[in-house]
Amino acid sequence: MTGTTGRRERKKAQTRKALADAAMRLFTERGFDNVGVRDVAEAADVAVTTLFKHFPSKEALVFDEDEGKEAALVAAVHDRPAGRSVLHALRDHLTHSLTATGQDGPGFAAFTELVESTPALQEYRDRMWLRHETALLAALTEATGAPEGDVRTAALARFVMASPSLARGQADPRKALHVVFDLLEDGWANTAS
Repeated sequence: MTGTTGRRERKKAQTRKALADAAMRLFTERGFDNVGVRDVAEAADVAVTTLFKHFPSKEALVFDEDEGKEAALVAAVHDRPAGRSVLHALRDHLTHSLTATGQDGPGFAAFTELVESTPALQEYRDRMWLRHETALLAALTEATGAPEGDVRTAALARFVMASPSLARGQADPRKALHVVFDLLEDGWANTAS
């Protein structure tokens, strides 16, 4: 039974990846608004109903790693080694994510251009990012014992979520992330004027 479940999960993952890859290729070639879900399904050689089993909307095809990114962000807080600060765990997680997923490479530039040129994708990204921020806030609140509604914890979640976009495009994105996290850890008052 385990082999069947493993095979089924691998097949689902392959279909999901084929759909996301086909969508990105078509969206970057023709533009998001000029491609329908039927076009994406056809390019991935699946039925439209199969597409919607994997992705709830056309916009979700662009952000196919949404759930995994949120889960990994929360895990960085909850699963950090004993004695490791929340800030250091998040800094290390985001630094690894920035470089491991090629967020500083040319493929990411095409993705960014697609999102920035498409209002529907910008709106979806902003809603997604707010969900991630909310999940991170809940994880931080639990991990630190901060009171519910604590503005400092909410600010930390917001700034952590903004840090990758601040680092992208810098000559050394890893170093830029470390600078941002140093500021979060030390506070503005401790920086040189």
